[in-house]
Amino acid sequence: MSRSSSGGGRSRNDTVGLYSDNAVVLRSWKLGESDRIVSMMTQSHGKIRCVAKGVRKTRSRFGSRVEPTNHLQVQLYRGKGELDTLTQVESIDRFPVLRQDLELFARASSMLEAVEVVSQDREPNEPLYTMLARALHTVASSESHLVVAGFFLKLLAQEGFSPVVDLCVLCATTANLTHFSIVDGGTTCGTCRNGFPISVDAAALLHLALRGQMGAVLNQPASPSTREFDSLSTRLLEHHLERRLRSSTVLEQA
Repeated sequence: MSRSSSGGGRSRNDTVGLYSDNAVVLRSWKLGESDRIVSMMTQSHGKIRCVAKGVRKTRSRFGSRVEPTNHLQVQLYRGKGELDTLTQVESIDRFPVLRQDLELFARASSMLEAVEVVSQDREPNEPLYTMLARALHTVASSESHLVVAGFFLKLLAQEGFSPVVDLCVLCATTANLTHFSIVDGGTTCGTCRNGFPISVDAAALLHLALRGQMGAVLNQPASPSTREFDSLSTRLLEHHLERRLRSSTVLEQA
């Protein structure tokens, strides 16, 4: 199945008719006795909500392929209503390892939830789609527990809310940066002291991540500073979203 030729822009098929795209399933929920509504982040058409008809029947041709985390090639029909209709599905990657490990699935789910909240319906955002697809691959293949933290920081940066870590956000000094303020969006100095204390090692991990050196971050062994970094990234994203991620509770219990 070929990808839509719209290249991220709008075509007349975006109004009414069949179109094809690549997509990551974000979530799904029941509709009636046999159908499901599926929310997915597509490569060229942004976040799409569609109806997968008969998917809950035993002989459904879609089966479990429209479950969250699955990476798909899809064909949809856009009519005049708010929901498109899913007409064809082919798997790119179903990430079976994510469904065999509760903690891995919770990590993946937190990224899906963040994208679901941040993205706008039918607003093309190919960089976000690509970032999510790659992050799912990394979660499934990497032993590092910091993949999600890195994803959250990249998502914040893409949204224009990258935290400030090289100076005090209150007085602009670059010396003695001992605290971090979620509300102010960055580090504060020992004089201003807004927020909570941040360790030197956790601040160094933030520097690496925000400079695009996530490989070095992912290679860090588990330690108090990596846990601090992980928690801080989640708190930053939740502050931006103005809500607590449902998946955070599962991760805390895992």
